[in-house]
Amino acid sequence: MTDDHVLGPGLLPTPFTAAEIRESSRAGKTILLRVEQPDGTSYERVNRFRDGDDEGATLEQWRTDAPGELSSRRVTWRELQEHAAFAADRTTVTSETVDLPLGRLECLRYETRDEPDAVPATFWFALAHPGMPVRFDAPAAGGGVIRTTVLEVEPGQAIPPPSTTSAEPVT
Repeated sequence: MTDDHVLGPGLLPTPFTAAEIRESSRAGKTILLRVEQPDGTSYERVNRFRDGDDEGATLEQWRTDAPGELSSRRVTWRELQEHAAFAADRTTVTSETVDLPLGRLECLRYETRDEPDAVPATFWFALAHPGMPVRFDAPAAGGGVIRTTVLEVEPGQAIPPPSTTSAEPVT
């Protein structure tokens, strides 16, 4: 019996499976994020899923102060799950309740390091929001930390089930 949360040897279980991310995102989920730079500046970014299917979706991203600079690429649900596949020997996982713009959330907190003495990157995955972390702190190349926080999540429209009625031929 395999665990769909474990993507390979030496990796911790991911907080969500590809199927859980798919069910949460394929209908067109939109996420508004705030990105805070080490120098004190910040900006907002939007991630939007469209054209979702069983394998993946088109992920569109843009900064709210530059909506004409849209990036768009096809991603698979498995690729998105892989973003949270951390090495077991360099990562700790704890449960933590955090207060964020989305509210008070029960999270799995992953703290991971590239090297044993490196500054950790920390990711908070809200159990109520399968997909990307609702907050993450990552070391910046020039020092300090880049903090990304989810401000809003719009779930998108549910995909209606296929019609089970057959059309009568027109005569």
